[in-house]
Amino acid sequence: MNNSSHKDAFPLDRLAIGKDPKAIALVTRQRSLSYKMLNHRVGLMASWLIAQNLQKGDRVATWLPKTETACLMPLATARAGLVHVPVNPVLKVPQVKHILNDSGTKLLITNASRVKAMESESLPDILLFDDKLVSQEVDIEVISLPPSHIDADCDALAAILYTSGSTGRPKGVMLSHANLSFGAISVAQYLKLAEDDRTLCVLPLSFDYGQNQLFSTWEAGGCAVPLDYLTARDVTKACAKHEITTLAAVPPLWVQLVEQQWPVESTVAMRRLTNSGGALTPMLVKQLRAIFGEKTDIFAMYGLTEAFRSTFLDPKLIDENPTSMGKAIPFAEIMVVGADGELAKSGNEGELVHAGPLVAQGYWQDEKRTGERFKPAPNSSKYGGTAVWSGDKVRREADGLLYFVGRDDAMIKSSGNRISPSEIEEVAVESGLIAEAVAIGIADERLGHAIHLYARGDKDGDTLEKLSKYLKQNLPNFMHPHHIVIMTDMPKNPNGKIDRNALKRNATS
Repeated sequence: MNNSSHKDAFPLDRLAIGKDPKAIALVTRQRSLSYKMLNHRVGLMASWLIAQNLQKGDRVATWLPKTETACLMPLATARAGLVHVPVNPVLKVPQVKHILNDSGTKLLITNASRVKAMESESLPDILLFDDKLVSQEVDIEVISLPPSHIDADCDALAAILYTSGSTGRPKGVMLSHANLSFGAISVAQYLKLAEDDRTLCVLPLSFDYGQNQLFSTWEAGGCAVPLDYLTARDVTKACAKHEITTLAAVPPLWVQLVEQQWPVESTVAMRRLTNSGGALTPMLVKQLRAIFGEKTDIFAMYGLTEAFRSTFLDPKLIDENPTSMGKAIPFAEIMVVGADGELAKSGNEGELVHAGPLVAQGYWQDEKRTGERFKPAPNSSKYGGTAVWSGDKVRREADGLLYFVGRDDAMIKSSGNRISPSEIEEVAVESGLIAEAVAIGIADERLGHAIHLYARGDKDGDTLEKLSKYLKQNLPNFMHPHHIVIMTDMPKNPNGKIDRNALKRNATS
């Protein structure tokens, strides 16, 4: 049910070939690998996997920090004809057990302590391996499997990426070689990545945005530097140490990063910052601009795991349009569809519908939820076929720029008004009194929804009183929060985004 027939698609493992065999492709805490060595190691890993008596299409999971194995396994499984299931390292045993059972994983690679933890679970059909022992066994492999032929089946399943599961059991999104290779080409193209770029990979490799940090960098022939960080300060230090040119993050991490001191050696090489997983606020754009200056491009992006990435905003436009999602990325067709099924007129709201070769193959063994999200593209679509109906409300202005309005299920309906949480949140952050804000609608017999605002800031002093006063001065009456909570920290989901559902549960408990 994909739309991936296109001459530019290629088997994912060919990313290991690179443009210059001598150029450095990967820098981990253990060592650096040239593209020649990257390709060789991927081939050795593929041979090792085949030696474990796995059959074509079997699922192989990694539950690891950003080790060499974790970085190379997406390409090694692809070369071996297997399917990779990356598991976020912050997940706990019950969550991991669900993913392994749901995906039908045959082999799991993790660290020694987690191998012991999983051995106590009822997983008789899963081979468990310690990452360090795997590396040792790969070292003594004799045959390095060569890259897949360029004409190999690019519609074959390459990976299953599980959503964070903040709204119930996580769903496994099925991604083909074409989905992933098109994503690498697209991002490398619109970010204008080059062979001398160095990308600091701070996001989880189990996250589509995090995984693409590797893929798009390798597509361009650049160098990927994966980092498991404990504090935001670790990120600034790594930027200086590795002369980083490209840094990607989600808004909660950007909020932490702008609170750091950025010495000139941490910013001097930076060419671009990229954001997804939530909108950048105007205040955050100003703060990033103050740190990195005009020489660094700021890319605001919007995406969803079911279609990887949909839009990006030309960095030349971000200062004057900081809240815009921009326009479609290469290989994506983005439509704004009204309730009548027709394309919405400029300025009108509609559902964002994404068609084209980035559209995933559906949810693993879940026909019901697949049918709800993956449906035929509108008749006006140039790609046709299956499209992702995102459930996100957006509007397209006359200049073609898209703006996020909100999810239908997240909209606050108070006193007869439909309110986008982001409208309240942006004004709250613009006050300068807090760093982050989340507005939630809680069921109320009289109002429909009562507005609860959670804000991260200084709990001492008169922050609450000042914020309440500011919001009353800058928001219409029907948007005034009925309840404000000042917090020292916001709950996060495994991908580093603010966990709105945890806040909602807190409000109703």
